[in-house]
Amino acid sequence: MKPPIEPNGKPRYIMIGGFLGAGKTTAVAQLARQLTEEGLKVGLITNDQGSELVDTALLRSRGFATEEISGGCFCCRFNSLTDAAAKLTQTTRPDVFIAEPVGSCTDLVATVTYPLRRIYGNDYLIAPLSVLVDPIRALRIFGLEQGGKFSEKVLYIYRKQLAEADVIVINKVDLLAGEQTILLRECLAREFPSAKVFEVSSRTGSGLAEWFEHIRACSQDSSRELEINYDTYSDGEALLGWLNCTIQMSHESGADANEALSQCASLVQKYLQKNGAEIGHLKMTLSPDVGLGDIAVINLVRNDYVPELSLTLEEPVQSAQIILNLRAETAPEILRDAVQFAMSHLEKSDSQLKLTLEHLEHFRPGRPNPTHRFLTPALLK
Repeated sequence: MKPPIEPNGKPRYIMIGGFLGAGKTTAVAQLARQLTEEGLKVGLITNDQGSELVDTALLRSRGFATEEISGGCFCCRFNSLTDAAAKLTQTTRPDVFIAEPVGSCTDLVATVTYPLRRIYGNDYLIAPLSVLVDPIRALRIFGLEQGGKFSEKVLYIYRKQLAEADVIVINKVDLLAGEQTILLRECLAREFPSAKVFEVSSRTGSGLAEWFEHIRACSQDSSRELEINYDTYSDGEALLGWLNCTIQMSHESGADANEALSQCASLVQKYLQKNGAEIGHLKMTLSPDVGLGDIAVINLVRNDYVPELSLTLEEPVQSAQIILNLRAETAPEILRDAVQFAMSHLEKSDSQLKLTLEHLEHFRPGRPNPTHRFLTPALLK
C-alpha cells in the first residue's frame, strides 16, 4: 500500500474539469475508487448551474461521500465550495478532495485554485488542474475531422478551458484509431504547449495510472495568466440551454429499466436533431424505489452518438425515479419540449407506463460573477 498522499497531513485538492460530455464523472469515480482501495479517505464535490444532478446520484450510489453545489459554478459559489469542503472534513476527514466543476465553466485557476491557495493555503495542497476532452469532439473542433460542432462563442469557452489547463487528458482513446490519437495529441501539444498531455480511457482503465500518479504527486505552480473576455464568455454560456428534471416512473407489471432509458434518450435526441440543436450532454439515472441502491445510467454526448448505458439493472422495475440532465446549444424551451415529447411518446407506446414530471428547471446560464479573481499567484506559498 502506498503511504499517505501528503506526509504533512494536508489534504490534496484535485479539480477535474472539461467541457460537457468529456467523461469527467467517470474519471472522478475511477480516481476515487483507486484512492479508496489504497485506504485513503475521499470527499467529492459536484457542481451545476441547477439542482438535481445525475453526477451526485451516480457517485453517491457508489458509496462516495459527495457534496453538491448547485445554482452556479465554483467561481461564483466559492464560499459554498469551501463550506462543502468543511462539511466533508467534519463528516469524513478526507485525505483527498476531488472537485468536478460545471462543464461550461472556465477561468478556474484565477477564480478557484489561486483563491484556495491564497486564502486557505494552510488547509490544502492544490494539485495541477486537469481538463478532459472528448476526442471525437476535439478532432472536429480543431478541424482534423468533419462533423457537428458548437458556434464560435461556445467554442471560445472550450478553448479557454484548454488554455488554462496544467494537464490535458485525452479521454475515451478506446474510441480512436491509432493515427487519430497521434494527430490529436500533436495538435493539442502544439496549440497548448504549457500543458502536459495524457491519453486515457476511463472506461477501460488504460493510461489512468500515469495521469493519477501525476496529479497526486505534483502541485500547481504555474504562473500563467489566462486572458479572457468575460463578455464573450458570458455570451457563450448564454447560448447553451440547461435542463434538469426528475420524473417518477411507475409500471404495473414491471418495466425493463435499461430499455426505458434507451428509448427516452433516443426520443430526446430525435427531437433535438429535428430542431437543429447541438447536444452537449444528456445523462439520466433510473433509481428503483425499492432495492439495494443499484441504478441504471445512460449518456449521450453528441448529436450523432448512440445513447450508451454505463450501468444497467437486471430486474424489472415497477416504480423508480429518473433524474435527467440535458445541455445543448439551443433555447431552453426546446429542451423542455424534447423531454415532454419523449415522455408522451413512451406513455402512448405502453399503456402500463406512467411518467410524472416532479421537478423541472430549464434556463440559460447567467453571466459569470466570480467571488474572487486573483490574476497571479504572487504571495502564494
